[in-house]
Amino acid sequence: MSVADKIFINMCKDILENGTSTEGEKVRPHWADGTPAYTIKKFGVVNRYDLREEFPILTLRKTALKSATDEMLWIWQQKSNNVHDLHSHIWDEWADPDGSIGKAYGYQMSIKHQYKEGMMDQVDRVIYDLKNNPFSRRILTNIYVHQDLHEMNLYPCAYSMTFNVTQRPGEDKLTLNAILNQRSQDVLAANNWNVVQYSVLVHMLAQVCDMNVGEFVHVIADAHIYDRHVPLIKELISREPLPAPKFHLNPDIKDFYQFTRNDVSLDGYETHPQIENIEVAI
Repeated sequence: MSVADKIFINMCKDILENGTSTEGEKVRPHWADGTPAYTIKKFGVVNRYDLREEFPILTLRKTALKSATDEMLWIWQQKSNNVHDLHSHIWDEWADPDGSIGKAYGYQMSIKHQYKEGMMDQVDRVIYDLKNNPFSRRILTNIYVHQDLHEMNLYPCAYSMTFNVTQRPGEDKLTLNAILNQRSQDVLAANNWNVVQYSVLVHMLAQVCDMNVGEFVHVIADAHIYDRHVPLIKELISREPLPAPKFHLNPDIKDFYQFTRNDVSLDGYETHPQIENIEVAI
């Protein structure tokens, strides 16, 4: 059975049983009808996924692999902050009339900095270090840039990736591990979406740097279930996990900037029915 499903179920049960409520407090998010969007939240959730053993995509309901990959590439590869460069409409709520989300996400990835090795943006710096200095403990990205927050239509939720390379005994190739730090997460709408897209990122970077994939660790400061999502979550986690699918990445791609959403696929991905019309707090 899918380990990712079991991790998700245990996390949701923990939030529902041991979390705290924001009901009655002053909260920023609201529903489309103007009602405050309260949550049950848990502080400091840490989930670990061994990418060697399984690709962590839910079978409790379908996660759209190609769409999740497309959004990740929009940020990390295109380094765009314009929703017109996306193939989905998940960011439309935060876009201005021109399609921009401000100085957020891909915009921050596109900014070049001067290093002793030359001018590089954050993505190129990561790839350079993984190839040339893999045992560095300084291989990370950070898009939570305080001086630009006032020009972001949404503050970054998933804001930092830290990469760490290990050498496993008896193996010629190095192993790429990563930690995603997230300040806040809507568990129903976004948890597995983020897990999937950053797991794909680790696979892609490992391939172009001639490494094996290792662990992906997801750290969430505020993991929450919105009040209107509680019945949906309870129904979702009552389902029986199905076998995990097999993940495939186009082996011919050796340049990170050549990947597309069509270079990822799954074999044997069977899921329970999708949950339709999930209301998203804004």
